[in-house]
Amino acid sequence: MPNQTPKLPRPDPRTNHFLARLDQEDYAELMSVAKIVPLKFRKRMLRQDEVIDAVYFPITCMFSLLVTNDGAPQMEMATIGNEGMVGASEALQMQGAIGLNLIQLPGTAVRIDANVFRQVSGNRMAMQRLIHQLVYALLRQVLYGAACNRIHSMEERCARWLLMTHDRAGQDTFPLTQEFLSHMLGVRRATVNVATGMLKKAGFIRYVRGQLTILDRAGLESASCDCYRAIVKVYEPLRPETPKAQG
Repeated sequence: MPNQTPKLPRPDPRTNHFLARLDQEDYAELMSVAKIVPLKFRKRMLRQDEVIDAVYFPITCMFSLLVTNDGAPQMEMATIGNEGMVGASEALQMQGAIGLNLIQLPGTAVRIDANVFRQVSGNRMAMQRLIHQLVYALLRQVLYGAACNRIHSMEERCARWLLMTHDRAGQDTFPLTQEFLSHMLGVRRATVNVATGMLKKAGFIRYVRGQLTILDRAGLESASCDCYRAIVKVYEPLRPETPKAQG
């Protein structure tokens, strides 16, 4: 009998915090029109100002939201992992994407056609409230990031960005190139090399052939500014409640 590749377990959509916080009826209705799709590293998804064709709820992947100029990525404004959603607010308002959404960490996401999502969520007030809460949290993340880029050192900014990526990666090693990181931080590659070099010298990270590994999480947190903890605090109220153990 020929060897067969074992099937990987189906990702749980409720790993996404938005989907996990829906009541059973809303969740079932949304998932009846959804697909779980794989998304590849650096794939360009929703493009700035273009009409939204689909809404995404990350499960194991991570999006970067970048501002662009003449179609070229300029700087990252926010990261979105399984705590959030991509395109939902624009789909409801029938507006173009607020930025370029790029896959920063490959993985899976729940995908729903934008028109279908608008129809399903249009009369579901609880779902719309969750969307508004996440939009507010995303706005707070953008504001903290903008302030951070202005007042903190490149080493602190780099540590903050790596911590946020580590939170969403679910593992200590993830793909990352110096060129990609320079786009994320809006600086030249030489500047990124200096910042990552300092973090490597301190023993906090290892970087080999486009793969970055977090070696010392506590050390990396000590190198970051307070913006990282402030952003984490913004999203804490939006985490789904952990079921209580049955005694």
